[in-house]
Amino acid sequence: MSSEDFDFGPADRLKGFEKPTVWQEFTPLAAQMQAVNLGQGFPDWPTPDFCKTAAVRAIEDNQNQYCRSAGLPDLASALATHYSPLFGRSLDPDTEVTVSVGVSEGLFAAIHSLVNPGDEVILIEPAFDIYAAQVKMAGGTCVYVPLRPPSPSSSTWSLDWGEVAAAFTPRTRLLLLNTPQNPTGKVFARSELQKLADLVRAHPRALVLSDEVYENLTYPGHEHVRLATLPGMWERTLTLSSAGKTFCVTGWKIGWLLGPTHLIRGVMCCNQYVQFSVATPLQAAVAEMLLQAQKPYMEFPSYYAWLRDEYMRKRTLLVDALRTAGLEPIVPEGGFFIIADTSNIQVPPRYLGESTPASPNPMSRDWAFCRYLTLEAGVAAIPPSAFYKEEHKHLAKNHARFAFCKADSSIVEAKARFLRWRGKDEAGVAGLENGNGKEEA
Repeated sequence: MSSEDFDFGPADRLKGFEKPTVWQEFTPLAAQMQAVNLGQGFPDWPTPDFCKTAAVRAIEDNQNQYCRSAGLPDLASALATHYSPLFGRSLDPDTEVTVSVGVSEGLFAAIHSLVNPGDEVILIEPAFDIYAAQVKMAGGTCVYVPLRPPSPSSSTWSLDWGEVAAAFTPRTRLLLLNTPQNPTGKVFARSELQKLADLVRAHPRALVLSDEVYENLTYPGHEHVRLATLPGMWERTLTLSSAGKTFCVTGWKIGWLLGPTHLIRGVMCCNQYVQFSVATPLQAAVAEMLLQAQKPYMEFPSYYAWLRDEYMRKRTLLVDALRTAGLEPIVPEGGFFIIADTSNIQVPPRYLGESTPASPNPMSRDWAFCRYLTLEAGVAAIPPSAFYKEEHKHLAKNHARFAFCKADSSIVEAKARFLRWRGKDEAGVAGLENGNGKEEA
């Protein structure tokens, strides 16, 4: 008998997920072309020494065995101490804090502990692609509400509140919020969060998962407000964050969830049978790092102050580089991504006619632009249509996402490549207009 006589396929819950992702396309393409990778959101500079020292110390102290599934007690206590003043309440480290394998796994456990088949989960688009996948794996139904980019009538990405209200139904179980948001860099204002909170409270079964992984990266004029601190929302909200983005340790995968006992209990139960235990020495290291980060660092009052200043500087560098490329960046309010308007750039027709395993046919303009940029300019970006449902992908056609969580040298090199690319590109366009040249990129 051959393998064709057996059903070796994946379970039905995974159907549709076998298609290559945007990351599986653009990360190898960037490596193949030796492009400056401004696509993926991970820092390309060394982890701070105090973080590495804390990890080495934990290993040398022989904190190398399983710890309890809910998290190392030292880390749970450090998190409770750190967040209690931020939430305006005393958090119980045993019942209101739990540790996860990064925010991604924390979301998985939270969604699977709260969502039943047929429940609806509201996603604000553009939304990080794992959100919809995890909801669908749990048997939930995604309901999408798109943000609109800044316009003459709005200085920030904004929601149509009629659309938001219509998205809530008696079947609504979760609102999945991300602030500061990936990929737009939007920081939801208190007034916007209050409107969302009012809608949640008006629906008896509705709860909130608030992904706040970029909580320490907000810029002047924009305050990070925690939805769980609004009246009546602590009881309905699970807040998630992690060490990865804040401490430049994305490979450690140490995340956490904070919330009321009745919601945390389900996550703990799920994780007993999913992760069982998160890396003990790295949890011990993060517990120490949370204390160290409050102390003066690099002539700043704290590590957090230094980090925010560093990212503000890098944001300025990338904004300048993108404008050099003829793009119009939408300056983010938080996080470390920039969405840029690419409509001033003519994408050669041959790219629009391509197809790839991870992209539609005909290829969407944003996808084609990012391939064009990677192959011709040697700079990689991510097409934001990957963060929209099919019906809303057209909203991203003139946009590309760039990351500025990169070494200065990477951003400077990207600008130099943009300058060379634009010179070549403009020469090619001039030749076409004069009728004396072939199409050039």
